[in-house]
Parts: sequence; C-alpha cells; structure tokens
Amino acid sequence: MTETRGRAPTALVTGAAGGIGGALCSAFRDAGYQTIGVDCAAAEGVVRLDVTDAAAVAACTVNLEALDVLVNAAGVIRLQREYDPSEFVRVVDINLTGTMRMAVACRAALAKARGAIVNIASMHAIFGAPLSPAYAASKAGVVQLTKSLAVAWAEDGIRVNAIAPGWIETPMTVPARSDTARNRAILDRTPLRRWGTPDDLVGPALFLAGDGARFITGAVLTVDGGYSAM
Repeated sequence: MTETRGRAPTALVTGAAGGIGGALCSAFRDAGYQTIGVDCAAAEGVVRLDVTDAAAVAACTVNLEALDVLVNAAGVIRLQREYDPSEFVRVVDINLTGTMRMAVACRAALAKARGAIVNIASMHAIFGAPLSPAYAASKAGVVQLTKSLAVAWAEDGIRVNAIAPGWIETPMTVPARSDTARNRAILDRTPLRRWGTPDDLVGPALFLAGDGARFITGAVLTVDGGYSAM
C-alpha cells in the first residue's frame, strides 16, 4: 500500500474484537493502513465504542481529518430472543442504525480522502431466517443502505459497497456448528463443502476498499462458498 497524498492511508474498523472485524482490522494493518479498531467489547489494541451511542460515535470520529476506509463490521445476533420486540430493536440499532451512525459521522473525513465504505451484510439479507428475524431484517437493511449511500455520496467521491458473508467460523456461529444435523445440512448445501473463515473475507474487503475497485460502488459481494447459488 502506497501513501496517499503524502500520508499513510487510514482505516477504521468497527466490531474489531469480533471474528470478522478482528480479521479485517489485522488485514488492513498488514496492508499498510494506519488502522483504528473499535468495539463495545474490551480487547487489546481496540478502542471501546458502542455504535448505538451517538455521542460516543461523534467523539470517536470528530478528530479524523481524512479517512480512506470505513469497515462497518459491528453486529450481533440474538436468535429466538429477537421475537421480543425490545431485542429486535436492539439488534437493528446495532447492525443497521449503527452502520448508518458510523457512516454519517465519518462522511467528511471519507470525502476528504475520497475514501470507501465496506459494510458487512449477510447472505441472510436475501433468505428468510426463522431463528433470527431481526438479524436478517437488519442485514437486508444494510444492503439497501449501502446502495442508497453509494448513490447519495458519489458526488463526494465516496464509494460504498458491501460484503455478504455466508456461514463463517466465528463465535456467532458456534450454535450452528455445534449442532451435528444443522452443521451437516449447511455443508451439504455449500458447493465448496466447508465453512468459511474470517480470512476468506480479507481479499474481498481489501479489493473493495482499494484502487482496483475504483469504478465499483453500490455493489454487494456474496462470499458464501456458493451457498446462495443452490
């Protein structure tokens, strides 16, 4: 990664204490970015930030002069508890509204760098998810938010794209991987016959953030081993 206008490029990654966010935070750092990882959970080298706290988001981003990449990877799933309206609202507030909060707070810094946003959606944006209605609804919202911001902010030189992961080995998917029958059903439907790993998202994220994708905006790249093709 070369320096941008005489400075090292900067990436801000939310959900940096999680499986996907942590892998992407490390990947951007290894690629030469000055990387800021944030998460509501405590983790070494990660700044504490709750993306549902508008004041905290503003305080975290106010001193950003130029931002080359914003990766919105903060997300939660509550499974059947999401049928409780209060839990539903909480999941949407983190996964969808939190993504919007971060994007709006970082807009000026992204515009200065003519930067890129990479949102983490999910293949559940296109499937019904009977065990996690709020998660699916929020990720579908992330897809449409991605497309909307891509159009709205193109005049600022900001590109906005998303990655829709499939079944990825993270703490969030432990229940599915621990259920023998469900694990088998997932593998049987996945043409590549394995679970994905957070590292499988690194290449797509770096591509969408980089100059090789300079004419790509409003796109959603599915990374699911072919699961959604079946």
